[in-house]
Amino acid sequence: MFSHVTIGIDDFARAEPFYDAVMAVFGHAELIRYERGKGYGAPTGAKLFIGPAFDGNPVTTGNGTHIAFVAADRETVDAFHAAALSHGGSDEGAPGLRPHYHPDYYGAYVRDPEGNKLQAVCHFRPDRKESGQRP
Repeated sequence: MFSHVTIGIDDFARAEPFYDAVMAVFGHAELIRYERGKGYGAPTGAKLFIGPAFDGNPVTTGNGTHIAFVAADRETVDAFHAAALSHGGSDEGAPGLRPHYHPDYYGAYVRDPEGNKLQAVCHFRPDRKESGQRP
C-alpha cells in the first residue's frame, strides 16, 4: 500500500541508534544516508526514512498518529519492544494480545526518542509465521 514513510527527527545522533536497532529487528538495513538522516529498506520495496523536516522548521509529532510495522511472529514484536526500550524509546503498550481488534492481534507500542509513536504487530497465531494480511 505504501512506497515509503518519513518520520521527522531533529536530533539525528540520538535517533539513529534507536532506528538502527528497531529496523534490524525487522531485517531492514540502511539503504541511504544523508547529512542528518537516512533511509532503511530495499530500493524497490517499502522504505522508512528519518530526518529533519524538509521545510527546515522544527519537527513535531502528530497526536493520534502512529506507524505500525508488520511482524512475522510474536517473538519479533517482543524483540521490537525490547530493542526500542534499550535504545532510548519509551513504552506505550507492552507486547500482548489486543483481542478487541481481532483474536490473534499481538502488538506492542513505543515512542521513539523524539516522541513519535511506533508499533509492531503480528496478525497470526503462534503456530503461523507469516506476514501480511489477517487470515
